[in-house]
Amino acid sequence: MEYNDIRTLLGKYWACESTEEEEEALRVFYAGHEGALPADLQEAAPLFRYFHDCSDVPDMPELFTDRPAPWDEPVTIVRPIWQNWMKYAAAVLVAGGLLYSADSFRDKQADELAFRDTYSDPKLAYEQTQRALQLLSKNLNRGKTQMEKIGYFSEATEKVQGKN
Repeated sequence: MEYNDIRTLLGKYWACESTEEEEEALRVFYAGHEGALPADLQEAAPLFRYFHDCSDVPDMPELFTDRPAPWDEPVTIVRPIWQNWMKYAAAVLVAGGLLYSADSFRDKQADELAFRDTYSDPKLAYEQTQRALQLLSKNLNRGKTQMEKIGYFSEATEKVQGKN
């Protein structure tokens, strides 16, 4: 083949207008010309030599043509009941929480009924006031003993530092 014909075929190849026969002619031409070529033809030589060398490699066989793909088949998974234990544990915890909150609500309602206003019975009101004040006094006295201990500690540190 002449170089002008090869240039024309290359132009058609680069424009994506060549046929398979023309591309085969380019492969055969470049496979047969190992020597010196004009500069404009040398740039395509490695490409078409590679294509010519790969033409001997057989095509890949079609794989898995006799059966459907694994992801197309429906899969059924049967699990024993003990594998889903977290569902049942969560249900038991929710039920326990509901029972606990209902019990707490009932106790709170009972406590509110126990401490009704007793002003209609002055003697009972006086007794409950005395109990509340004794409880307050007891807690205040407990804080007083702690403050006395801090006072002793403060006096001891002053003696050690020599301020007295």
